[in-house]
Amino acid sequence: MTQMIMVTRKSQKSRRSSSARLLPKGRKKWSTGGRRPAQRILQSVLFTFLLLSLLLLSSSPSSAQSALSIIRDNPSFAASNYSIYPDTALPRLTPAPEGKVPFYISHYGRHGSRYVENRKGFDTPYNMLCRADSMNELTETGKMILNNMRVIFADTENHWGDLTSYGQKQHRGIAQRMMERFPEVFSGDAHIDARSTIVPRCILSMGSAMHVMISNNPELHISLKASQEDMWYMNHQDPLLRRNGMSTPEVTKAYDDFIEERKHNERLMQLLFIHPDSVRGVVSDIWLNYYLIKMGLFQLNTHLYKDTSIMDIFTAQEIYKLWQWENIWWYIMHGACKLNGGHQPYTQRYLLKKIIEDADSCIQLERPGVQLRYGHETVLLPLTCLIGINGFDLETDNLNELEEKGWWASKVFPMGSNLQFIFYRSDINDKDVLFKVLLNEREATLPIPTDVAPYYHWKDFREHYLKKVEAYEELRNTITSKKGQ
Repeated sequence: MTQMIMVTRKSQKSRRSSSARLLPKGRKKWSTGGRRPAQRILQSVLFTFLLLSLLLLSSSPSSAQSALSIIRDNPSFAASNYSIYPDTALPRLTPAPEGKVPFYISHYGRHGSRYVENRKGFDTPYNMLCRADSMNELTETGKMILNNMRVIFADTENHWGDLTSYGQKQHRGIAQRMMERFPEVFSGDAHIDARSTIVPRCILSMGSAMHVMISNNPELHISLKASQEDMWYMNHQDPLLRRNGMSTPEVTKAYDDFIEERKHNERLMQLLFIHPDSVRGVVSDIWLNYYLIKMGLFQLNTHLYKDTSIMDIFTAQEIYKLWQWENIWWYIMHGACKLNGGHQPYTQRYLLKKIIEDADSCIQLERPGVQLRYGHETVLLPLTCLIGINGFDLETDNLNELEEKGWWASKVFPMGSNLQFIFYRSDINDKDVLFKVLLNEREATLPIPTDVAPYYHWKDFREHYLKKVEAYEELRNTITSKKGQ
């Protein structure tokens, strides 16, 4: 599958209508028959952006505010990779060293807010409640939750994984702010090379951003591409490393021990069922609790957050426990967890090398413009860990340390999350190219020396990370060779 569009100055009317076709039509709001909205979620939605934004202001891996206190104020923080992009309270950027101006941007971003990707997360709790309902074992609260789920089903059917209107809005905002912050890069007939994975929500996220850019500057030369040809680095999922996630007895035991005291919810069983013991044959309190919380949190990405009240039945402590469970899973599968070898972030070594190679090439040009890449959180999180942005290269075999040391995946990959590498120089003859990294539009730190923080010397970065990737590949080849003997 390949989609490629070249946008030039010709036929502005045709171009704008073409850009508009990249965006899905608005959908009629679902009616819930006048049911009272969930007051707690309605009140917390306004805090979603502010709290996450304030949390992300810190470039330190630790935070003075605990995850539990954040969740008490705003349960949506526990949504992890389902949380909404924090686009408020953005800090002022540090001025560049004297004489340096931005001339090139390299970017990788996740798609915006979407519907849940598949039916499993809905079917699991829904089928449990339906079976209990057939046994006349649902309390009034249980019946209310079942009705909520039917409303969600009706709205989500035929939209599994689709980008929502919020997702479009997020990428329009990110593109607008990128142009406002770095106008030098987007001036005149600058070239924008935008690429996406072949997943529709990523293509539409790219289209939403490009719609803003061409509207702001009709002189831009924009090329759009979504092709299997680029998937080797845009969405590489290393089979060996993915299997290694839960491959050792040590990591399996640590994971099971960690979640044991967090996975059960007897209070929920008492709340939803008249005789909890009578339904245990058809209801798992573990997976009912897990998927119900996730279902409630996920609705923040759709218009139904105003009309469902699933989250009202959970306490902050229960939501917090789910966040802890999810956080250690993301660390094991994508972080530098010592329990499984600590190599999971290297799934994105091809992307990192491509970013470096593209930058090296673009630096040679007088006006390189912008390279935009649209993909997924399962790429963005390990890439962040591989580079070590904001301390996310943390290596530990103690899962209980993650929270204390600030390894919170929620800070990296909300819907619409992104990494921006902003390059600076005085002119094309300037050999000391500087750059800085923005994680979700906020200045970030790297684990390499610099005398101009938050800016770094590009030559130091490329040398450090090319050696790092090369060392891993040599180790991997050695291990593979020994196994083949």
